[in-house]
Amino acid sequence: MMNWRKPIIYSLLYLSGSNILGYLDEIKKIENYPEEKIRRYQERKLKKILLHACKNVPYYRKTLKKAEVVKNSRIDLENFENIPFLTKNIIRKQGKNIYSKDYRKRKPYENTSGGSTGEPVRFIQDKRYNEWNIANKLWIKLKAGQDIGDKELRFWGSERDLLEGKESLKIRLRNWLYNRKELNTFKMSKEDMVSYADEINSYGPAWIEAYVQSIYEFAKFIKKKNLKIHSPENGILTSAGTLYPDMRKLLEEVFRCKVYNRYGSREVGDMACGEDSLRLSFWNHFIEVINRKIYVTGLNNYSMPTIRYDMGDIGKLDADGFNLSKLEGREMSMLRTNSGKLIPPEFFIHFIGVVYNNNSIEKFQVIQNSSGNIKIKVKLMDRNQFEKDKDKIEEAIKLEMGRCNVYWDIMDDISATHNGKYEYVRREI
Repeated sequence: MMNWRKPIIYSLLYLSGSNILGYLDEIKKIENYPEEKIRRYQERKLKKILLHACKNVPYYRKTLKKAEVVKNSRIDLENFENIPFLTKNIIRKQGKNIYSKDYRKRKPYENTSGGSTGEPVRFIQDKRYNEWNIANKLWIKLKAGQDIGDKELRFWGSERDLLEGKESLKIRLRNWLYNRKELNTFKMSKEDMVSYADEINSYGPAWIEAYVQSIYEFAKFIKKKNLKIHSPENGILTSAGTLYPDMRKLLEEVFRCKVYNRYGSREVGDMACGEDSLRLSFWNHFIEVINRKIYVTGLNNYSMPTIRYDMGDIGKLDADGFNLSKLEGREMSMLRTNSGKLIPPEFFIHFIGVVYNNNSIEKFQVIQNSSGNIKIKVKLMDRNQFEKDKDKIEEAIKLEMGRCNVYWDIMDDISATHNGKYEYVRREI
């Protein structure tokens, strides 16, 4: 069938004065550059935003000069590592001192962090940043074979993105034009999930974009109930969480398609995407991994530059620095032993959710509120089987964690966060 939407969307973008398509063309060229040319391209963008920040942002005027990154209006990247990391607390304390003095001219808008730490932070972004971010999203889809205007489905749930089925006329028109359907993961009862399966089968999307935890829970339900489910030909893109191997395996089994993972945030946009390793969007970001912690410098938000921003995530870069070869999730989703060793959420997802779960546990959440205490909330399917499984689970946890107490809390249900996401593991210390 002819895709008549694509030329209309392109025409509307052109008439609106948007640079999205131009940026998309630039990304297509850059991705094929040899490594050295990519580094020179990224270095130019990095120097440009550092110089802008020094001249126009009060906080960075002092910080960059003190770090000796800017000397006589010239950038010395040899001293880049002298720049202190940017944290949420610094952003809160600095307020407008971290805004560019010309931000009002850049068509700014407000955004906030997702609030996974319990304390959302306000950010200023602008038209240029937004258009680069949209171009990057389009590139991710095109790489997977999903063209603009092809049928797509969003399995989403943030109250700021979806108003629980009460979308504005503007959103409904946008979804119609982009051939997009949205399902609200704030509503994930058994009845809702049966209805979602019917809607997906009826709609037949070529592409599904979803919260990783939500689509994983949905896939478990589909498998358990042995329901028929449509296979999106171009794949599934998971986001807003870490896609662990057991999750990927189940999604591939249930939906019979490729599964991609996207790493990003509201603060700085989409940073990387791929299957096994995640290709960095080096036209939008400069990424550092230091002692396994991820720091990002945004290259396109001139209204509020984010330089060496602490993502609060744990990961690993490959040898060439252009791919995240490992993404272990949020630092606060990793439990800490008495010796200081970090245990990734994948351990608990694998042993509680797979190895020792003989159809006894429907849902679980692991919480560490002190170094020697682990609380596990569970929603059960079979109480008798659970009594047989839990000793083995405790034994595996203690082998990995060392001396600790494991407490069980049997729940009627385990709620998602305020953003519609589901936390499997959380550290509160």
